[in-house]
Amino acid sequence: MKMKDELMSGIKGKVIAITGASSGIGEAAAVRLAELGAKLVIGARSTDRLKDIVARIESLGGEAVYVQTDVTSREDLSNLVQLACERYGKLDVLINNAGIGPISPLDDLRVEDWVATIDVNTKGVLYGIAAALPVFRKQSLGHFINIASTAGLKTVANQAVYSGSKFAVRAISEGLRQEAGDHIRVTTISPGVVQTNFIDGIPNQKIKDQLASVRDGLGLRPEAVVSAIIYAIEQPSDVDINEIVIRPTAQL
Repeated sequence: MKMKDELMSGIKGKVIAITGASSGIGEAAAVRLAELGAKLVIGARSTDRLKDIVARIESLGGEAVYVQTDVTSREDLSNLVQLACERYGKLDVLINNAGIGPISPLDDLRVEDWVATIDVNTKGVLYGIAAALPVFRKQSLGHFINIASTAGLKTVANQAVYSGSKFAVRAISEGLRQEAGDHIRVTTISPGVVQTNFIDGIPNQKIKDQLASVRDGLGLRPEAVVSAIIYAIEQPSDVDINEIVIRPTAQL
């Protein structure tokens, strides 16, 4: 199946950068957005996976480049944005998607996991904003899409730190929206349970098994979240979709 040139939308021709693009929502978004005619700049820690995704996009007639990106490094985020500007002359959308969730009870005192969660989920979004905001200001256009979570709406046992990191993403996004002005859009997307490898980093086996059962039983396909991303991007430039919550119908 070749890329469909006839697919005309508010996405065609846009330059879109994605963090955490080596799997899950990020990978699905990269492939689908390229299918719709966007030019992709993808980043993640695993360059082997990124290389395969770029090759897949190119084999279908799309355009994409990649760079190794650890979102805990401000320099890496700057390099991602710089690559977009150097290769394509602009950046239209930055999707701050990278995230981790080494969920555990606070009594386990996994302090290193707490720090890593904040570094990736919250500081990673801030570093993305720091890299792209000057470019968006210079262009007088741009769109931040920050992937949060329904855990940023409701806190439950064992997820306090993860939930806190996602509450922070929502707060930062709303503050950014209010400061952004007339030409920069800000969207927060909060998915519920999604069928990804998110649970692989959970150290507590009991919690891991419980979440795996929920994920496998009712989790959304990543493409459902991608549809929400597409909806936000496709709107006219004077329409800012500020927040989307998307969860399985059966999820409480």
